[in-house]
Amino acid sequence: MKKLNKKMSLIIALMLVVVLTFTGCAKPAPQSADQPASAESDVIKIGVFQPLTGANAAGGAIELEGVKLANELYPTVLGKKVELVIVDNKSDKVEAASAAARLIEKDKVSAIIGSWGSSLSMAAGDAVKNAKIPAVGASCTNPLVTLNNDYYFRVCFIDPFQGTVMANYAINRLGAKKAAIIQEVSSDYSVGLAKFFTDAFKELTGDENAIVGSASYNTNDQDFTAQLTNIKQLNPDVIFAPGNFTESALLIKQAKQLGINIPILGGDTWETPEFIDIGLEAVEGAVFSTFFTSEVPITEKSKEFLDAYRKKYNQEPASVTALGFDAYLVILDAIERANTTDSVAIRDAIAQTTDFMGAAGIITLDQNGDAVKSAVIKVVKDGKFTYLDTVEPVK
Repeated sequence: MKKLNKKMSLIIALMLVVVLTFTGCAKPAPQSADQPASAESDVIKIGVFQPLTGANAAGGAIELEGVKLANELYPTVLGKKVELVIVDNKSDKVEAASAAARLIEKDKVSAIIGSWGSSLSMAAGDAVKNAKIPAVGASCTNPLVTLNNDYYFRVCFIDPFQGTVMANYAINRLGAKKAAIIQEVSSDYSVGLAKFFTDAFKELTGDENAIVGSASYNTNDQDFTAQLTNIKQLNPDVIFAPGNFTESALLIKQAKQLGINIPILGGDTWETPEFIDIGLEAVEGAVFSTFFTSEVPITEKSKEFLDAYRKKYNQEPASVTALGFDAYLVILDAIERANTTDSVAIRDAIAQTTDFMGAAGIITLDQNGDAVKSAVIKVVKDGKFTYLDTVEPVK
């Protein structure tokens, strides 16, 4: 009897093993159409790559503020939650390319926003193009960002227009006939903008020798004495010195210390609180081109943005903050019109953006994916960025 019980126990144990084995290998039943979707399918991911550390960190931070604010006000699309996946590109071109690749390959985003800094945006160009994931830049103004790249767009004007605006200002408002250039040679933004100013200044003055000299420096340089001393000897009427906010503020301080009291003009990167914090009274009177002013709201969306920003931060926003806000909204609008999260369909919808009401103006994208928009000129007055004028593009 004991032997029989042992034999039966062995048979039962073997049967259990067989049953468990086949159960473990069985595939789960397919999900029926009326079953709830997974949590993942209820989320649309938008990637953001910005310089949050390194030389450009302050610019990346204020641009990101706008993206986050837009996400707070408009957190859903197509009935799904929009999740921002934020990656630090560390103000470095190699890191920027890696950040974009990570957003595409690991995080599986449907679209990307970024980056503050044209060089950083350009570094990500191949990644978005090859993966067919649309990217929308907020403030990257170098024409090469979108050139020959059907998957890169931007909501800001580009440097040929910005350079012409500042050349016109120098000639028509300051009466300048001779100019000198000081450029941040390691920055595609600075080199490009300096070239467009140079070309426009020569054409507008009708003088091929109107640029009396130029000097260069590298990102993170802190001593500009040699460059400024050489420029001073050339007696220009004005200096055009587009560059990063930190180096530009130091350069202007040192220019004043050397007795250079002529106007020094720059570009949109100057509109960062650190420019004034570093330059202090030396940057009083500094004039630059930018994208937006809270003193002259352009659209109904401008008012909505300004009210929300002031309530959240109790201060006035920077222009690039408004552009970050707009970049997010342009993507959301494209997803809505495409009625899908398919990246190619979203790209096609972005390309068709026309007369879109943004916080920083009406956005119509041209055949290159660039926004055709007005420029704003500001001056540092009493320690604040103050509105001077608005310049419309030539139609």
